[in-house]
Amino acid sequence: MQIEEYFEAFSWSKSLEKELSQNQIGKCLLPIEEITNADIALISVEEDRGAVDNLGAIEGAEKVREYLYQLHKPNHDIKIIDLGSIKAGNTQNDTYFALKESVTFLIRQNILPIILGGSQDLTYATYLAYAQLEQTANLVSIDSKFSLGNSDEGINSENYFSKILLHQPNALFNYSNLAYQTYFVDQKELNLLDELFYDIHRLGVIKNDIKLAEPVLRNADFVSFNLRAIAQQYSPAHASPSPNGLTSEQACQLSRYAGMNDKLTSFGIYDYNPTLDFRDTTAHLISQMIWYFIEGFYQRKSDFPIASKNSYTKYTVAIDEGKQEIVFYKSPKSDRWWMEVPYHFSMFKKYERHLMLPCQYSDYESALKNELPERWFQTFKKLK
Repeated sequence: MQIEEYFEAFSWSKSLEKELSQNQIGKCLLPIEEITNADIALISVEEDRGAVDNLGAIEGAEKVREYLYQLHKPNHDIKIIDLGSIKAGNTQNDTYFALKESVTFLIRQNILPIILGGSQDLTYATYLAYAQLEQTANLVSIDSKFSLGNSDEGINSENYFSKILLHQPNALFNYSNLAYQTYFVDQKELNLLDELFYDIHRLGVIKNDIKLAEPVLRNADFVSFNLRAIAQQYSPAHASPSPNGLTSEQACQLSRYAGMNDKLTSFGIYDYNPTLDFRDTTAHLISQMIWYFIEGFYQRKSDFPIASKNSYTKYTVAIDEGKQEIVFYKSPKSDRWWMEVPYHFSMFKKYERHLMLPCQYSDYESALKNELPERWFQTFKKLK
């Protein structure tokens, strides 16, 4: 294995290992030698030097693993490997390099990494993996803030997204945020994301109808989940908690939606600080979020319509007295919907994966009312 030098194996509690039954996840892990047979790899990263006011976020991975591996596996044959932890390098950039190389290797092997941080600036290292793969990617951040911060400072958990925006060559096609809380963000940040035609959704909108998040997550290549998006009573283990936020059930549902996404190739959970965890509440929740992600992964339908669409039901809707047409496709496997964004032929090869935009039936209904779906319009503007 090309990346083994970066990892230190997880040390089991002998008493816990003996107590596990055959159907608990901890007993179903593949040995390291069988990595090429794995579908999912769990890795933790012991790096929090970029954490802003949340030092201690490197120490919780073993606690999460102990809860996760006691859970009974979903009703599927699972192929999961635990690669252990990436230890902090001499510098943050050393750690980023190790994570970037690891994610790149795993994606090339068609293995999906679940990354357990560490601070959320590790998302930047994951992004660098997609840049190295020369793949334009969509990032979905589940967070109460946007992490645009001061880009002139060294990279940290509060400005990592600015660093992604400034990185050249640019490998980011789209950014979406789920569950931001308006009183935590500057109006200038909202204006900037609007000018870039990015896709952001307030906490209240998501809590009112969690299903609105499904097509957003279905469009992601990688997801970065900051635990401060979850309300304090459900996830106390963060130095900047909020009384408002997602519930534990909603966090698990979003994780499941992410797992079900055929496009998604990495998933990260960040900023868990075990020194603040009351009765291991957050560790237990993270383990269940990962469980729901795994369940979603093994319920994938492989119906992303990037190639032949002959088996899909096609609907064409004329907008603005026929001046614009929107083509919708409905999957016969899952009844999920997509809408096709028109493009110039010169863009097809570079943006092919982004031209079929996940949507809902309600977007089709909006088009029938002569209304352009907002996400279609944003993507169309990006391609002009």
